[in-house]
Amino acid sequence: MPKSKRNKIVSLSKTKKKGREHKETIVNTIREAAESYNSIYVFSFENMRNLKFKEFREQLKLTSRFFLGSNKVIQVALGRSASDEIRPGLYKVSKLLRGDAGLFLTNMPREEVENLFNKFEETDFSRTGSIAAEKVELLEGPLDQFTHEMEPFLRKQGMPVRLNKGVVELVSDFVVCEEGKPLSPESARILRLLGIKMASFRLHLICRWSPEDFELYKEALDESDVESA
Repeated sequence: MPKSKRNKIVSLSKTKKKGREHKETIVNTIREAAESYNSIYVFSFENMRNLKFKEFREQLKLTSRFFLGSNKVIQVALGRSASDEIRPGLYKVSKLLRGDAGLFLTNMPREEVENLFNKFEETDFSRTGSIAAEKVELLEGPLDQFTHEMEPFLRKQGMPVRLNKGVVELVSDFVVCEEGKPLSPESARILRLLGIKMASFRLHLICRWSPEDFELYKEALDESDVESA
């Protein structure tokens, strides 16, 4: 009788080893890249959209490399202090890898990098939990943008609607979302149906490192922030 694959025992020690080896591979890849490129940037991101970011990364793959994932693993690769950094000054880059951040290594001129990142912006539909950028209110009356088949679905989203001679009608004013407040799942669905895009996927440069110098971009940061990080 053949053995069931479902009952196969997997050694936890092997699983841990594989995870450790994977991290070591990433660390070595980052270190090799850090030796190959002229400049290294830390950037932060908001409202990440994977598909849009992939397209942006593809545009730059001939001259640059991105690393996103575990900030701790990237920090280990670069060095967390002056004593273990792999190139002089890289520990400062390492200390600024916090939260939603990534590493950008490139041979592109500084001005071109700054221009690309400053101009990059992609709008998309907001997701549940994101903060509404504005108040959206629908006024009482017919909703011609919706077909009659959608009336039950709209009611499930909390909208006070009914069918009037085959036309979806709002029986009273309805606030979809309030500016500055988190979106509920229902609000996010309604905004998508209305075609309203509130999310802005943007990238922000935090710092730039080169063998010659180190520069902070964010006005709120200075060298003391790096030293105390």
